[in-house]
This record gives sequence, C-alpha cells and structure tokens, in this order.
Amino acid sequence: MTSHNVLTHQPQRTVTQPHFFILSKGKNAGKPLKESCPNCFLITVKTAEETESLYWIAYTLWKANFWHQYQIGSVIPFIRIGTFKSYFRDEVLKAFKKHQKHVDFVNRIRKLDELQHHYSKTIEQIENLKWALLQNQLR
Repeated sequence: MTSHNVLTHQPQRTVTQPHFFILSKGKNAGKPLKESCPNCFLITVKTAEETESLYWIAYTLWKANFWHQYQIGSVIPFIRIGTFKSYFRDEVLKAFKKHQKHVDFVNRIRKLDELQHHYSKTIEQIENLKWALLQNQLR
C-alpha cells in the first residue's frame, strides 16, 4: 500500500521526495504531469515505484473522464483539492486491492506509451523528410 500526500503546488517550494503533478484547472483538470505548471496539485510519495504506479492510476482516471463529474466553475472548470484527495485515495485503494492486476496494467500501459512516443517521433521524422523533399523540388 502506498502513502501519498496531495498539496497545492507552490513554485517556491522545493521538493526532495519523488513526486508528480495533477492539473487542477481547465478542461484537462485531473491530467497527470511530470513537470509543474500553474494551477496544479503536487503528489509526493516515498519511492519512485510508487510515483510510477500512482501516475498511471491518475492517467487512467483522467483518460476515462473520471474527474469531469467533480469539476465545478462555470467559466474555468476546476477540481477542489479536498474532492481530489478523497476520490483519488479511494481509487488508489481499489487499484492496490488488485495489486498484481494493477502491476500488469502499469507494465502494459508503460510499454504502449513508449511505443506511442516512438511512433510519434517516427511520424515527425517522416514529416521533416517530406518537407525537405518538397523544398528540394521547388529549387
């Protein structure tokens, strides 16, 4: 079982523990981030493995639009930190009750993410090659 803390991110705060961020405002509220940005929550844990595990739980919740039902605000939607803490803790507990299934899921989703990153780099290189060929044709 993991022990995590959810705090409002403050740029002047130095964090030495393993951590990641969750976007708290806007249409993508609930999105996990590796780097900080304005309007986000800071999630700290004890080990890097826990960081990875919780990151993918948060990613799954965000992709499934789990946080949309808890967003408030008419102009700029946001999630309250108390609401986030409560429901995120519940979802983490559910995931860790099925620990082996969760570990398998994290491994599969990590591999798919790496594959997606590889293919996006390949597509970018193909686009650059097409651009170079088009520029060469115009000369």
